Amino acid sequence: MNRPPTRYSSDLTPRPNPEEPSPPPRVSVVVVSHSRADFLRKCLESLEKTNGRESVQVIVVDNGSWDESLDLEPDFPKVRFFRLPKNFGLTKAMNIGWRAAEAESILFLHEDTEVEPEAIERLAAVLETTSEAAAVCPLLVDDTGQPAPQLGNLPPDGHWRPAPVAGSDPVVVEYPRGAALLVRSFVLKSIRQIDERFGQFGSDADLAAQIRRGSRKILLVPEARVRHHGGTHDSALRRADLLLARAVWVGKHRGFGAGLWARLTILLGLLASFRFSEFRFMLAGQKIDGTQM
Repeated sequence: MNRPPTRYSSDLTPRPNPEEPSPPPRVSVVVVSHSRADFLRKCLESLEKTNGRESVQVIVVDNGSWDESLDLEPDFPKVRFFRLPKNFGLTKAMNIGWRAAEAESILFLHEDTEVEPEAIERLAAVLETTSEAAAVCPLLVDDTGQPAPQLGNLPPDGHWRPAPVAGSDPVVVEYPRGAALLVRSFVLKSIRQIDERFGQFGSDADLAAQIRRGSRKILLVPEARVRHHGGTHDSALRRADLLLARAVWVGKHRGFGAGLWARLTILLGLLASFRFSEFRFMLAGQKIDGTQM
């Protein structure tokens, strides 16, 4: 039987496989927002202008907003939005966001930040080339470009100071504000989740302590800059949430007795200064998400 001649193609160029999965993003950005639509829009607009945007995944966790935040999704089709039915507090929303992240590095952002175009690339480069670093943070600046309050104390007390910038090399910091923090995903996986005993405050202090306990470092990268507007409405519940976070942090990292003493000291201080609303919230362990400790 005669067979047709075999045809050989001289074109040896590999053909793309349409079913081949796309590579994971280099960085996943998790933005937690609650009823601050103007800030959120500016934050997302800055992220759309970031260098290497195609390798950056952006996730917004909306904490039960009641303002125009709900209308932003059509304007940012590349952004993945998670809508929560109520305000569950910052920490729970962060956990929801990072679990949906696909990259090995996760940048947590508050919605009142604006990222300079080269900031994410610079942060990622430092983290990828510094094995002893578990996390890196940018330099937070204010509207005039000057260093903004960023470095805190442990245990957390709600007081912040600007980073002392002297040169362009990354520097080790103990506790940077969680408004902008790039963390290796394995750090989060190793602790299973960010401790949800912390409500609106304290989760960044807990992460800093966990990293330090693991003999790793947090580096501040001065050449990566993020504008932080800051400022929000104050309330007795928010202040109590911060005080409760301090007591929880002390109990977790310095022992049960120390935590109990911290809580008692805070309660007595609130009574002595006639801050009765905060005293009631603190006594009940009331967090901003409505749950109790």
